[in-house]
Amino acid sequence: MGSGKILVAQGGGPTAVINQSLVGVALEARRFRDVTRVYGALHGVRGIVDEDFVDLTQETSHNLELVAATPSSALGSTRDKPDEKYCAEIFNVLRAHQIEHFFYIGGNDSSDTVRIVSEQARAAGYPLRAIHIPKTIDNDLVGNDHTPGFPSAARFVAQAFAGANLDNASLPGVYVGVVMGRHAGFLTAAAALGKKFPDDGPHLIYVPERTFDIERFLADVKATYERHGRCVIAVSEGVHDASGAPIATLLAKELEHDAHGNVQLSGTGALADLLCDEIRAKLGIKRVRGDTFGYLQRSFIGCVSDVDQREAREVGEKAVQYAFWGDRDGSVAIRRTGFYSADYELLPLNAVAGKTRTMEDEFIASSGTDVTDAFRLYLRPLLGSGMPDAFRLRCARVEKVLRR
Repeated sequence: MGSGKILVAQGGGPTAVINQSLVGVALEARRFRDVTRVYGALHGVRGIVDEDFVDLTQETSHNLELVAATPSSALGSTRDKPDEKYCAEIFNVLRAHQIEHFFYIGGNDSSDTVRIVSEQARAAGYPLRAIHIPKTIDNDLVGNDHTPGFPSAARFVAQAFAGANLDNASLPGVYVGVVMGRHAGFLTAAAALGKKFPDDGPHLIYVPERTFDIERFLADVKATYERHGRCVIAVSEGVHDASGAPIATLLAKELEHDAHGNVQLSGTGALADLLCDEIRAKLGIKRVRGDTFGYLQRSFIGCVSDVDQREAREVGEKAVQYAFWGDRDGSVAIRRTGFYSADYELLPLNAVAGKTRTMEDEFIASSGTDVTDAFRLYLRPLLGSGMPDAFRLRCARVEKVLRR
């Protein structure tokens, strides 16, 4: 008989629903009589190698439910990207603590960590079940219809652009909103779901799946501004030129890099400033404003999709069921069935680990500056119930007297 100990951790950027997955693991595991302890590692894999654990078995179900409904990572997270040596340290800690079930909630890099640790355990003949639980607001995990965290972030983006559009309609000008998404444009594309009327913004949407050309961009803005008297623009932080260089790097004198060596794109404001400066200087439009959504879209409280909450809980529960009832490691994936319902599948780790999904061509309009109806139909069910709506005055005109 095994030790009955399991370990769960959270990695990468937090989301509005990642704690649902954590609690799904903890509560589902406590239903299995062979489970003796449910440990949580503080700050992801860094907490594992530091043996910085908490005992989730001692948490009350009520408090776990309160935590589940709270955005961000309750256990804390990390940006560490483990290599073989790092994973060997993780495995040594798991073995020392007699942990026989390892659950890691995260994105692409997290799935690769689970794969490496799984292979090391197998090579050592140690009975470890290693399961990756999907999470990412970028929606860029392969093999998934969508990933937990994305629908709630998409809901925020859609609502934020709906609000920006209302503001822009009141005081016309050009508005540029920069949204997270280094390689995948799903989150930026979600801005389109904030539109109600044909002339609503965003009027232009730019995603990293298409080459971004400054001169073409300016021509698009000019034409839209002349047509509507205003222009609302959604731009992915990862838009790049024909050489693949991020547009944001055209501005910076000094480039900040993240823990993985990538140019820091999120939260700097550089891209929004660059594009606004270009519009002012070359188009002569005076009222130009830019925002960088940055971290706001990840864990915004009170803007959570109920569909996202439910599915984030279920992928945690299914991970435990696969671990105890199955005989293989893997990555839990969401599959769409019917008009909208979800089913779950356990994919081989090497089918997901280290791979990046991008927006399918069928979701991007031929103009390269909008999404298709296929994308709208894909995303709308994920945003959940109770999406706010906006209305307009019918504006019955009164005849002028002075006729100036």
